[in-house]
Amino acid sequence: MAEVIVRKLNKKFDSNHVVKDVDLHIHDKEFVVFVGPSGCGKTTTLRMIAGLEAVTSGDILIGNTVVNEVPPMDRDIAMVFQNYALYPHMSVASNMAFGLKMRKFDKTEIQSRIKRAAEILDIGELLQRKPRQLSGGQRQRVALGRAIVRDPKVFLFDEPLSNLDAKLRVQMRVELKKLHERLAVTSIYVTHDQVEAMTLGDRVVVMKDGVVQQVGEPLELYNTPANRFVAGFIGSPAMNFADVTLNGANGRLWAEAPGIKIGMPEPIASRVNGRSGKAILGIRPEDLHVAGPADPAELCFEVEVEVVEQLGSEILLDTRAGNSTFVASVDPMLRTKVHERLKLAMNPNRLHLFDAQTEAAI
Repeated sequence: MAEVIVRKLNKKFDSNHVVKDVDLHIHDKEFVVFVGPSGCGKTTTLRMIAGLEAVTSGDILIGNTVVNEVPPMDRDIAMVFQNYALYPHMSVASNMAFGLKMRKFDKTEIQSRIKRAAEILDIGELLQRKPRQLSGGQRQRVALGRAIVRDPKVFLFDEPLSNLDAKLRVQMRVELKKLHERLAVTSIYVTHDQVEAMTLGDRVVVMKDGVVQQVGEPLELYNTPANRFVAGFIGSPAMNFADVTLNGANGRLWAEAPGIKIGMPEPIASRVNGRSGKAILGIRPEDLHVAGPADPAELCFEVEVEVVEQLGSEILLDTRAGNSTFVASVDPMLRTKVHERLKLAMNPNRLHLFDAQTEAAI
């Protein structure tokens, strides 16, 4: 078993408290992704698990053993870095063999492990080349191969795809997913890219300012975000937000702002339970559409089109209603232009409300 358990983990650099009381239980063979903006503490947390940063307080357990004082090389982990960290004067095979030689593996075992990793990653023809003779994608495969030959309990990935171009990044995401399915090794992956997080992770850990905001499966974070930050960070394009006032009238709950008056569906009205006052309304771009005759008036509002983004498979409309802006993902066959006024309708089952003060989901 290679569970990774983090208990009340804290890290301070002098007076700067960068990781705050992080509690996590990463299960055996699970692929967990840490995601958040720069400076949120995700890489520092990973480096503490790796043993590259000292723990200020709390415990890290790998396979039921507390490893706070265990040196990195004795933690039975393998790390893949953003910058590949390959030795430029060594061949691919020598780079992959280096860690095993340091651990006194015999030559036959080293060759066997290199051959297996090369087959898995399809880099057999690259083994005698130097890193300078490789493309970025090939270098990343070699870095992965160096980790695989270690046969570790845990893989740690520190933004390994961020130096690749967009097309190659998509390709390598698929390869990483296949690799995890094949190797079934506990993996922890750090990225600032929420698309990577959503596509790779069995579960995703969203961090902000050193604090874990929510942990869950990708669709759980997407459908039921714990707060405004998670709602805005997960999903592309990002969720729309509008500052509204909640009012009860004629047995209904209404969310109102200049140019907007939306009737809240029963599930939200029940959760709100008669409260009134300020709140934040959230709706994703894909949950807005151009209103038609079948759309109830209480879910519709008029907007002015400010920008039209033609993306082929969809059109993104940047629109304004009163003081609020909304991005809507609409049918690619729609013909509209800047400054045109049209009506948008909200999907009532996809509305979100957040507390105006705490920004927690209501």
